[in-house]
Amino acid sequence: MKYSNLKYYRFVILSFLVLFMVSCSSVTYDKIYPTLQDGKYDSEFPYKGCSDQLEEISITTKRINSTAFYKTYTFSQLHNIKLDEIGSENISELALTEGYADQTSSGTGTIIYYGIGRVALLTCAHTINYPDTIVSFIADADGNKTDFVDAILIKESQSVYVAGFPGNSRVEILAMDTDLDLAIIGRNYGAFSNVVFPVFNYPLGKAKELEWGTFVYVFGYPLSYLMITRAIVSTPNKDESASFVLDAVVNRGSSGALVLAIKDGVPNFELVGIVQWVPEEETNILTPKKLKNNEAYNPIVPYMGEEFVKRYSSIRYGIANIISIETVVGFLEKNRKVLNEKKFYIDEFLAGQ
Repeated sequence: MKYSNLKYYRFVILSFLVLFMVSCSSVTYDKIYPTLQDGKYDSEFPYKGCSDQLEEISITTKRINSTAFYKTYTFSQLHNIKLDEIGSENISELALTEGYADQTSSGTGTIIYYGIGRVALLTCAHTINYPDTIVSFIADADGNKTDFVDAILIKESQSVYVAGFPGNSRVEILAMDTDLDLAIIGRNYGAFSNVVFPVFNYPLGKAKELEWGTFVYVFGYPLSYLMITRAIVSTPNKDESASFVLDAVVNRGSSGALVLAIKDGVPNFELVGIVQWVPEEETNILTPKKLKNNEAYNPIVPYMGEEFVKRYSSIRYGIANIISIETVVGFLEKNRKVLNEKKFYIDEFLAGQ
């Protein structure tokens, strides 16, 4: 009887200690993180691990590559040819030289829909948008642009690829708005295909509720590497579309990267925007003629060949402009009918508002 009572008392004491420890833990978190349950986006570093959720989000993020191929025409600076004098029927006759050139870009896309063999991704328009025609004009001795044509590039084809997608990885542009710098790309693999894609399924937040110092995660493909970085919000609601700025150190390829804020502690992630651009400074440099098979020039032999002008861009790291989720939702709502007609149904993604 005494032994039974001893077991009972031990059980009561052990239960009390467990309850006390849990209570103390809760009180400790409340004191250290007093704003965790305030219904606002967090400005502090997450108080516990969330690697599983970060990995779950990262596999919905994909690297996008696109290439446009142009037929090029250059014109003699001695003939002073104006643009209205050039047409498809005489451009070859007027051109001094003809050739081919390509332009490439990379970015980040996020899978926002998969069903009936179809997959769709959200990205920035500038990562996949190339002009149909590019015209450059001769500059005078003072550097002012004249009316005389120097070169014309006419786009002949364009391809957009999502790295790691089955088949040839090629996708099509489903909807695009160059003013908002947003686009939806996707592919139909067929209703009976056995491909499966993970879809981003976290709630859509409200960028207009972000504050100075709000903590965010950024998921993207800078320089073709999948990376997660952390950043702090600056200049919230800097315009009527609720766009904002981050101190994120991002690189080329980050355009379209997800920006996720946390509300009342992890894993309560909410999508508040996507990376649009980072500041760049462009300069012109002289380069030698490219050798066949990309052979390298001998650095100890003086170069005596033709020189070409190449535009070089240097990134100003530590600042990134973000397209707000409100702008993204407006773009998707505007193109919902078009996407539905193509059987890419984004209603479930929009339901995350």
